[in-house]
Amino acid sequence: VQASKPSSSTLTICSFPAQISSPLGKLPKFHSVNPNFPMSIFEYNGSAVVAMVGKNCFAIASDRRLGVQLQTIATDFQRISKIHDHLFIGLSGLATDVQTLNQRLVFRHNLYKLREERDMKPETFASLVSAILYEKRFGPYLCQPVIAGLGEDSKPFICTMDSIGAKELAKDFVVSGTASESLYGACEAMYKPDMEAEELFETISQALLSSVDRDCLSGWGGHVYVVTPNEVKERILKGRMD
Repeated sequence: VQASKPSSSTLTICSFPAQISSPLGKLPKFHSVNPNFPMSIFEYNGSAVVAMVGKNCFAIASDRRLGVQLQTIATDFQRISKIHDHLFIGLSGLATDVQTLNQRLVFRHNLYKLREERDMKPETFASLVSAILYEKRFGPYLCQPVIAGLGEDSKPFICTMDSIGAKELAKDFVVSGTASESLYGACEAMYKPDMEAEELFETISQALLSSVDRDCLSGWGGHVYVVTPNEVKERILKGRMD
């Protein structure tokens, strides 16, 4: 039997990756590093955020890279925001939503301070962030917050949550971003309880730098805040610049 030739109406499948719609226009459906692995929109800009608890102090750190997948756009992107002297928030995820959510949280804290004539407690602020994220659950902010603060009696408080506000409290460290798997390993290896401020700075810095070296979507140095009841120390880390 002679095989029939395909008709001219036979469909040709495009070899380019499929496209999905997003607030930024058309985004590739597949990861630029591994074409067989679906890309998450949380990985689009790359990020690494970690917070760690010490003895009456805490540290929060992030990388400084802003990228569009493998293309580096900026090397001084600010992911950590100071709400007040004893309360900080770091936001990983889509950079546009990071900036939008940060502005909204600062605004809500300022309203609270005007009405109550006091700063917001870390636990209260975490509940506020969770409520704002859950409010937008059907069209969520594409961010994963890391909150760190000093509460009553200088007791450190840290927590993280997903993009719809499900909180995860911790007594040692929390991580977020595309480098989170590397950060978990580094923090579990290096962390120990009741570290003083300087030792805490060294630990979180080494954990951050070693982790972003293993993640091609984050890096370009680090930004570290170490907060004690009496002072806030801000330091810039220089790491591999590739």
